[in-house]
Amino acid sequence: MSLTHLPASASPEEVTALIRKDGACIVDSVLSVAEMDLVATELEPYIAATKVGPDDFAGHNTRRTGGLVGRSPRCRDLVMHPLVLGTAGKLLGHSTSFQLHLTQVIAIGPGEPAQTIHRDQWAFDFFPFPKDYDVQCNTIWAMTDFTEENGATRVIPGSNHFEDRMEFTQADTIPAEMKKGSVLFYSGSVYHGGGANRSTMVRKGINITYNLSWLRQEENQYLAVPHDIARTLPVELLRLMGYARGAYALGYIDDLRDPIEVLRPDLKREGLGDLPNVGTRTLTPDSAPAASPGL
Repeated sequence: MSLTHLPASASPEEVTALIRKDGACIVDSVLSVAEMDLVATELEPYIAATKVGPDDFAGHNTRRTGGLVGRSPRCRDLVMHPLVLGTAGKLLGHSTSFQLHLTQVIAIGPGEPAQTIHRDQWAFDFFPFPKDYDVQCNTIWAMTDFTEENGATRVIPGSNHFEDRMEFTQADTIPAEMKKGSVLFYSGSVYHGGGANRSTMVRKGINITYNLSWLRQEENQYLAVPHDIARTLPVELLRLMGYARGAYALGYIDDLRDPIEVLRPDLKREGLGDLPNVGTRTLTPDSAPAASPGL
């Protein structure tokens, strides 16, 4: 039982196939160590100011720093990375559109015990989604090396095909070990959890996830990103953050107005969605939001 590693040159099709098969895979060295260090420099003041978690699941010695779109220009490039958006478009292509679900640095401190094994899609009030109906495409970017000793994310390969509400122990899992700058891709249905940090270093990863646009976002992007910053962002990123209608009519404001009109009146669109094609249109990397260049 192991996770497949792919090179940075991998295609969205290759990554998606592995996520559908195993629930997760790792793409090595998507960013260089130097590029990831630049990301870390932007984020470090916010991580240092973040309080540790309030309960066992969040981690009493783990800091979870969000609001990354508003705080870090380099994290915006991670959110819009072509490989990530291409993969999300394929994995979630059974729905009309997808959106940014959350952005969060997870910094697991020394001595933190292992997290309970879970499915991320349980956040939706434990709704029993049908098997093989993916509602999330998730990534963890390694800010530091991920090792078994320092708390690498634990995964049960193939568990995306298991029944819901199952319980597992750490012995059922394997560590998603990877080098700084690599990315763990995984579905919302795969059983996983943060590992125990038995080292003397802080294990840091950037968790950026996407979900179907008809589901609520875990991180409220409209409030997490101040409007004065949001107005300066590319329209493709704003749409991905949720300043767009989901499906036919979800998310409009007052008199059926396009939500992006709140920030950019010049970008408003008349009318609602494409009703004849709702439920039949599939996303492809070409129809996914345009991506900005990588770091």
